[in-house]
Amino acid sequence: MSIPVIIDIAVPDQTAELRSFLKSSGAEISGENAEAGLLVDLKNIIEASDICWKELNSDADIEMVFNGVISLVLLLPPNEAESVVTLFCEKVGKAPPTDKRINIRLKMLSNLFHGVEASSPLRYVVYLSLVRLAGQADMLSMAPTDLDEIKVWIAKWDISAQKVQTLLRTLHNALTLAKATNSTKVLIELLGTYTEDNASQAREDAHKCIVTCLADKDMFLMDHLLTLKPVKFLEGELIHDLLTIFVSGRLAQYQQFYKNNTDFVTSFLGLSHEDNLQKMRVLTFMQTVENRKEIDYSTIEKEMQIDEDEVEEFIINVLRTKTVQATIDQMQKKVIINWTTHRTFGKQQWQLLRQKLASWQTNLSNVEASLHSLAAMSQTPAS
Repeated sequence: MSIPVIIDIAVPDQTAELRSFLKSSGAEISGENAEAGLLVDLKNIIEASDICWKELNSDADIEMVFNGVISLVLLLPPNEAESVVTLFCEKVGKAPPTDKRINIRLKMLSNLFHGVEASSPLRYVVYLSLVRLAGQADMLSMAPTDLDEIKVWIAKWDISAQKVQTLLRTLHNALTLAKATNSTKVLIELLGTYTEDNASQAREDAHKCIVTCLADKDMFLMDHLLTLKPVKFLEGELIHDLLTIFVSGRLAQYQQFYKNNTDFVTSFLGLSHEDNLQKMRVLTFMQTVENRKEIDYSTIEKEMQIDEDEVEEFIINVLRTKTVQATIDQMQKKVIINWTTHRTFGKQQWQLLRQKLASWQTNLSNVEASLHSLAAMSQTPAS
């Protein structure tokens, strides 16, 4: 990416121009370049850059100063650039609540992020400041948040597991503030970075992830959570027991759990009992019809604990979740099941899938043999 500069002049002249401009704007900075060279000059200039947000009225002037700094930062060798980049992010990335130029701060951080080499770990430092500020300011559209893209960057940066966790947690917090739908996906990715050795460190994150997934009205498949090491660490605790019910339990099991732990569910976890009941009814229905081609109204009433006049509305709500495909036979008072999503996918489901694939392969072989036979017959001359 091309970063704008003040003017196409020698580096010492650029730093001198920046010093002079900041000094004339009221900053406490020497107008003379430091004898130690560019590294010290840049630190002095960035330290004095606070004056830009306080005294400059022109957005163009502010951008000129910081783009000039960025163009010089990119000239530093990597071993020297880290301290300057960190200082830049501290000065630009921390804005007071009343700041009306956060969009410019974000633009400057974005310019630095894209100016640094794509494989440089310095991008990690800039990204943290960028996404943190964007989240706080409710301007997350100015920061890249696509998880797949970010995972590619992480691989290029070759940063430590701890830094990866810091990045994902920062991103999750920003997405949560913005009420973004993919915040849970990032949190699950974060939990997946822990091992048995450090799973206990993510206890709070695991707890938050479970509650978020249970409260999500559109999330019905949660068996993958049980494989995460931080979630496994919670085995034996009430929250893990509740998650297990939502993964493979039935409505009656949830009702018994709620009866025994009402305060835990509603007060401690902050979950809605009514929403939980609705989700558990859908999950119980999915499990009930896994191996059925049809189910009558009376069975639905009994299993879902609803009245007869509520059955059709319930089925319509289930179909909206797209976890089941079915048709309602009002005359026969039954529901015809076309297919359903399995709540869990374990050894039994893999075996069923293997059997179906083997059956399809056999059927295709038979069709192919029949076609060859017909082709041979058509080429046989009539006697």
